[in-house]
Amino acid sequence: MNFLERIHSSLLEGGDRAAVREGPLSVRARDLLAMIASARAFLRHAGVKPKDRVALWGDNSARWVALDLAIMGEGAITVPFYGRQPGKDVLRMVADCTPALLLCDTRERLDAVGSGCLFEEANEAGKVEEPLPRAPSDPVRIVYTSGTSGEPKGAVFHLGNVDFMLPRVLGRVEEVMGGPARDERVFHYLPCCFAGSWILMLSCLARGTELVFCTDLEKLKEEMRAADPHWMLNVPLLLERMRAGIERQLGGARGPKAWLWRRAFGRRLLAPLVRRRIAPSLRALICGSAPLSEETQRFFMMLGLPVLQVYGLTETTAICTMDRPGSVVPGRVGSAVDGCEMKLDGKGEILVRGPNVFPGYWGREPQGEWLATGDLGDVDEAGRWRIVGRAKYVIVLASGHNVPPEPIEERFSDLGQVMLVGHGRKFLGLLVAGDRGNADLAIAAANRDLPHYKQVRAYRRCPPFTVEEGLLTANGKLRRDAILSKHATLIEEMYR
Repeated sequence: MNFLERIHSSLLEGGDRAAVREGPLSVRARDLLAMIASARAFLRHAGVKPKDRVALWGDNSARWVALDLAIMGEGAITVPFYGRQPGKDVLRMVADCTPALLLCDTRERLDAVGSGCLFEEANEAGKVEEPLPRAPSDPVRIVYTSGTSGEPKGAVFHLGNVDFMLPRVLGRVEEVMGGPARDERVFHYLPCCFAGSWILMLSCLARGTELVFCTDLEKLKEEMRAADPHWMLNVPLLLERMRAGIERQLGGARGPKAWLWRRAFGRRLLAPLVRRRIAPSLRALICGSAPLSEETQRFFMMLGLPVLQVYGLTETTAICTMDRPGSVVPGRVGSAVDGCEMKLDGKGEILVRGPNVFPGYWGREPQGEWLATGDLGDVDEAGRWRIVGRAKYVIVLASGHNVPPEPIEERFSDLGQVMLVGHGRKFLGLLVAGDRGNADLAIAAANRDLPHYKQVRAYRRCPPFTVEEGLLTANGKLRRDAILSKHATLIEEMYR
């Protein structure tokens, strides 16, 4: 049974069980099946054939889920685009993958691309039926990478990639939750167009978990509390903000004395408060996509909320490693999933091979046996991995010292968005985007235990980095070259 058949079977068994919720709209399993059936009938009427590409440009919704499953159920290939992606970027990706049909959730997005249909139009009378047969080598999805190092490229997922990954995710979720789903809820605010978010979506549908979508990021805290999830996928930025909010309620105290106080009394006094304020049923936080500071991970562990890290790339079907409950080491991202091999090359870059590694980018040369991740790492005796930086983004100072920027940037999480600079310079500098925190104090604290060549000697503040300006990727990673170009004058001033 492939992953599409497994989800179809789970929805059939689900009946009146809530499958997807967005705001006041709760879609039962049987209703989601009916939505998939009507979307499949529409796709056939539109002339979509197996192995055609069908693009989806929209935000998370039950309709988005139904269209995605309908496209794959018809033997076609889903090409999802990030809702906040600028129209000109979408047009470039459309030109690359040449979809037979483009579906948008709003008139504004449809107008930006000039042709296609609205989600609501993809609706015709159809009967519920099994997904069409697929071979393991059949492509089911093209996910465009965030483009941190150049033009976005379409990573192709085969059915076999997902069939390998989904059981491993489900097995780990079962460990975290202590068994099969029982009225289980997952709150989800990350776009399902991203590989990791999509794997979470599939796991919820296959496991019979209610997937609750956030409908307004401005009200994320309120919606999370109302959803009362049992677990959820996070990016480090949200956990940093949650921690900062809790600490503000404690008077903003930080440092060794504050840490000792929290350690002594946190579980007894803070844990009940956090659970009431965030979500009483919350049992675990899953975190991926970017480095998480050890201090933040320890903070939530102190509150009795385990933070389980996941590491992977779009090109590895989202996952290479996962923390195992009971063996979490703060700062490390767990061990390689069963069947996935990982090793270091001579320069310390992580190489990966296994059934989770994608076959290649759309329209480009096939991927070789070993995938170079571009990440620098190390592994302990128990097989737990740590990510120490990006191989392509090592700053080489004029002194010849090599400095991966990410571990130092992590020290400035209280300042919000930051980027380390100094390639070819005599010392390191810092761009601080926005007006959060006291940069002078943060730099003094960070420099205290760093070797001289890793110490930050100057900083400048600049406006926040945004996706719209092209300074962040769609999933919030720094576009370093673009930031260097945008703020070249400010950087020169720093070193003058």
